[in-house]
Amino acid sequence: MIIILKENQPKQKVEEFIKGFESQGFTVHRSQGVHTLLLGLVGDTTKLNIETIQANDLVAEVKRIQEPYKNANRKFHPEDTVIDIAGHKIGKGHFIMISGPCSVESEEQITLVAEKVKASGASMLRGGAFKPRTSPYSFQGLRAQGLEMLQAARGKTHMPIVTEIMNTSHIPLFEDVDIIQVGARNMQNFELLRELGHLRKPILLKRGLANTLEELLMSAEYIMAGGNENVILCERGIRTFETSTRNTLDISAVPMLKKLSHLPVVVDPSHAAGIAWMVEPLAMAAIAAGADGLMVEVHNDPKHALSDGAQSLTPEQFDMLMQKVKAATAFFGKTLN
Repeated sequence: MIIILKENQPKQKVEEFIKGFESQGFTVHRSQGVHTLLLGLVGDTTKLNIETIQANDLVAEVKRIQEPYKNANRKFHPEDTVIDIAGHKIGKGHFIMISGPCSVESEEQITLVAEKVKASGASMLRGGAFKPRTSPYSFQGLRAQGLEMLQAARGKTHMPIVTEIMNTSHIPLFEDVDIIQVGARNMQNFELLRELGHLRKPILLKRGLANTLEELLMSAEYIMAGGNENVILCERGIRTFETSTRNTLDISAVPMLKKLSHLPVVVDPSHAAGIAWMVEPLAMAAIAAGADGLMVEVHNDPKHALSDGAQSLTPEQFDMLMQKVKAATAFFGKTLN
């Protein structure tokens, strides 16, 4: 339920009004607008009488929310959320570029790629230390050693790092990671999501291979319900009957998520297509659709990459892509940072 209060109401009366709901077991989220204060009630509001609440002198309007997600719901939080990661903002017109190799293969490799993508204009460095792979015989990542290599690359380039977590036992290892990524296979790992909710670190949540947008937002809700509101949604393509691409990029997910939620939305065109030459047109489509950022895979030697080489751009290709990204974000009034 959402309660919109009238303008310029006495603070003491507002606090007493809120405490009345809290005493009934509801969690009350506040969202201060330009002229009004919006209260979001989380709990079983079916027992509340709208007419009684509406009769209160403080109240301008009362609305019931049908969607099961509350914290991630734009109706609770009309203004776009802006998340700051080491000085790089995302959301509400702030656009970020996250790039780097699928897997960290060596300190030399990750540092070289970091320096190249930063020179081209990337905001943040991605790289997989723990790699969830379909085959148990595929390269699984360098694990804790890979995290150390990412941190070393950050030390040399001053780029915030983004890397994927696999399970709750790894959380202590991610204390010095700037953005923790939850991959598509873990989108509904609810125990992991709950634990990440206890952190105050930004979480990049990828949509599952065959999950609806509501399911994605419910997964975000698990994190936010724990108190961590720093969630970034990521559309990375879904599985369809089409076989010419690795996945099908659901470009319609971007405007729909922006309508349903206040959280920033990033698009991963690399995993969506699985084909390097398709990254550029999908990236341009994502910007036009309203995305707040892109995550693009870049490898110094894609032909010999230990994972996902076919979808990785070379540093030179990424540099050409960045020229178009800069032009497109400027055209749509976004600030690349």
